[in-house]
Amino acid sequence: MESQLAQLGQYLGAGIACFGMAGAAMAVGNVAGNYLAGALRNPSAAASQTATLFIGMAFAEALGIFSFLVALLLLFAV
Repeated sequence: MESQLAQLGQYLGAGIACFGMAGAAMAVGNVAGNYLAGALRNPSAAASQTATLFIGMAFAEALGIFSFLVALLLLFAV
């Protein structure tokens, strides 16, 4: 019974950690959408903001990777 309860906790924790991956996906979409909206308003300034776009996407995606790592640790760590 204890083993099944511990396994249930692992699966539940990993599922909750996956919400971080969904949040990261929404954040990347938000960053890209705001960049596109700004680039359409002022196309001459878009080239100078491309590096900022990639940095913002990298930070947002890093949080998704961290939550994926937490989910894997919860599933497979002994």
